[in-house]
Amino acid sequence: MSLQEVQSTATLLPLEFTPIFKRTRWGGERLGTQLHKLIGIEGDYGESWELSDHPKAQTLIASGEFSGWTLAQLIQKDPDALFGVGNCNTTFPLLIKFIDATDRLSLQVHPDDSHLQNFDLIESGKSEAWVILDAAKGSQIYAGLKPGVDERELRQHLELGTIEECLHSYPVQKGDCVFIPAGTLHAIGEGVLLAEIQQTSDITFRLFDWNRLDQSGNARPLHIAKAFESIDFERGPVDLLQPQKQSVSGHQIEQLLESEYFSIRRHHSRHPFSLPAMSQAQVLIVLEGEGQLDCGAETYELLQGKTILIPATAPDCQIHVDDEITFLEVVPA
Repeated sequence: MSLQEVQSTATLLPLEFTPIFKRTRWGGERLGTQLHKLIGIEGDYGESWELSDHPKAQTLIASGEFSGWTLAQLIQKDPDALFGVGNCNTTFPLLIKFIDATDRLSLQVHPDDSHLQNFDLIESGKSEAWVILDAAKGSQIYAGLKPGVDERELRQHLELGTIEECLHSYPVQKGDCVFIPAGTLHAIGEGVLLAEIQQTSDITFRLFDWNRLDQSGNARPLHIAKAFESIDFERGPVDLLQPQKQSVSGHQIEQLLESEYFSIRRHHSRHPFSLPAMSQAQVLIVLEGEGQLDCGAETYELLQGKTILIPATAPDCQIHVDDEITFLEVVPA
């Protein structure tokens, strides 16, 4: 269906997307075994890009009137229907992923908006949040620098191969949430399965890769100069978020994050409830349980690992629960 064949839609109903899977040296099988993704038989699937408007990896709408369309095409056709009047963007500002790390990811940093011009880059900065879905015993993350660590000390430890002594790290468990602002040195530790909510950007500068070599005996490229230029040495340690909780008739809502880029709330309920229209886009990410979402005359299955985009013009939604359900509600700023 071409853009010209579809007329402007006053009400845009929820949208589901076909994920893009990425195989990595540190990936595993949990995207399939725990999140029910239709991955292949290989045991190295590290990422499922659930919703992406990034030009190098655009997820396609999976069904309905706009089946096969990208978000970019939908935005071109009717931005007000997707974002709400006055909230329009030229690209969808969020990228949603699931990440399965069976080994430590590289120690890396993403530049913020103010540093992009230094690298002649046209993407946005990349701040991100992680919600832990599963973690093996002893799993940890690295989030920021220890108090007082400056550029000189970090460079010294990098040269000596002892950079881990500079890093703020801690164990994580299912349900934990952390916000990693752009400019924060970070790494996901082995054994962690998480949902990642981030700005639509794929700019990563790798500072250290734990001295690993590939099968040919080669190290992966590092971006040391750009990484040091991007690190915010004033930030220091980045700790877990502390949710603000409220409960109404057995429906618990946790405010996990309010940032200048997006907000995240976590819903947990054993009973049906309403999800009011917000006149702006919302993204639902199902973490556990099952249920159904009724919106207009349509019903959408809510299963663990499912991601659904609710456009601004969608009417109020009703959530029906099979036993219990936990999902994230993400709203672009």
